[in-house]
Amino acid sequence: MPFLNYLNLSENSSAYIQSSLKSGVLTIMMNKPKKLNGWTTEMMEAFATAFENAAKDEPTKAVIFTGAGDYYSAGVNLGGTLKLMAPKKLHKLIVEHNQKLFDRFLTFPKPILIAINGPAIGASVTSATLCDAIIAVDTSTFSTPFAALGISPEGCSSVQFVTLMGEQNAQRMLGNEGWKPNAEEALTVGLVQWVVPKGKLQAEAQKVAQQWVIDGHSRKILGGRELSELQFVNARESIELANRFLGANFLRGQFTFLWRKKKHLQSMVFLILWLLRPLWKHFL
Repeated sequence: MPFLNYLNLSENSSAYIQSSLKSGVLTIMMNKPKKLNGWTTEMMEAFATAFENAAKDEPTKAVIFTGAGDYYSAGVNLGGTLKLMAPKKLHKLIVEHNQKLFDRFLTFPKPILIAINGPAIGASVTSATLCDAIIAVDTSTFSTPFAALGISPEGCSSVQFVTLMGEQNAQRMLGNEGWKPNAEEALTVGLVQWVVPKGKLQAEAQKVAQQWVIDGHSRKILGGRELSELQFVNARESIELANRFLGANFLRGQFTFLWRKKKHLQSMVFLILWLLRPLWKHFL
């Protein structure tokens, strides 16, 4: 299937997202493989626009969301999304942006199949569990390194992971062990619903979504929890996440990580917030 700009996105958005419609199934593909399809501000704005347009597009009956290249997504690029501003304003911004990001998946009105074409990290994993189903290539891995980063679970993973995989496996992924299941392990524990050979993902995903169209499949969130419950969880997690993001351990860790990566300008945002934290922490 040739990937074009079916949704007529702006030039900026189409630099990040490609789309194609076939038999009522719209495939939205993240198209920054050299950047591991990381969720920068620009990437998230691009697929947000694509989702909004797809929701209103009458010929689109179901959606496949996937990535180009060998990576599904490296998740949210924190260094490229957090900006230096008044801490209280930054806290509010983190809450709003995180809640809006996952509500976008939760409230999408049409069936959405996540097609994992390689490693998936962080928010790209948790958001996938808010859709109708997940199909993955056999080279996929799934990582949610929240404990290692010193932050709390997001994307409703504090409840969705338990619902899909059980308490023990959920804690293995979200806790200090930092378990990264491969595709077959993810299938066994219930995180994904199908595993296919590399090279067959697009065809198999199209087959699943096209059958949904034929059957008149309506939107159903994985695990069967109510939308209102998950929106409540998302709101609660977003506040806790913002609290953790502005904690001393996280700020210091991000500064060190980005400095070692020679991303000096981005690292300075975290250094300044960390050094000045004793002056502002009581005003949040």
